[in-house]
Amino acid sequence: MASVGPSAASTQPALPSGPAVFKTIPYAFILPEIVCGTWVWILVAATSVSLPLLQGWVMYVSLTSCLISLLLLLSYLLGFHRNSENWKVLDSLYHGTTAILYMSAAVLQANATINSEFGINAPLNYQLNCAASFFAFLTTFLYILHAFSIYYQ
Repeated sequence: MASVGPSAASTQPALPSGPAVFKTIPYAFILPEIVCGTWVWILVAATSVSLPLLQGWVMYVSLTSCLISLLLLLSYLLGFHRNSENWKVLDSLYHGTTAILYMSAAVLQANATINSEFGINAPLNYQLNCAASFFAFLTTFLYILHAFSIYYQ
């Protein structure tokens, strides 16, 4: 016997496009991710990089993630997704992977902060590195929230 209720496809929430992106919970995290990620690479770039291998990875992850998130936000604003379910999978995979990469970058930035406590221009570099570590962990948390909220949606 056929069911009369709504099909499974119609119960799935529609992907937002346009300004509705900023009002929908998983997608509203994209703009704070971009802003906090931008602060990470600005703050790291403002320091005198004493550990280029560690902070180079932080710069790479933050800048790349910021640019890809900006492209993802623009694609949602302009409606390139055309309400396809593949975009949810892409969004979840991207934010999950980026959360893992950002966690590694945040830990390396915290290590660079500890190592910059005693050195040339120590007070200024230490404060900038502390702020960069804070924003790196905050951005990691935002990416984790986004990945889980899109996964459980």
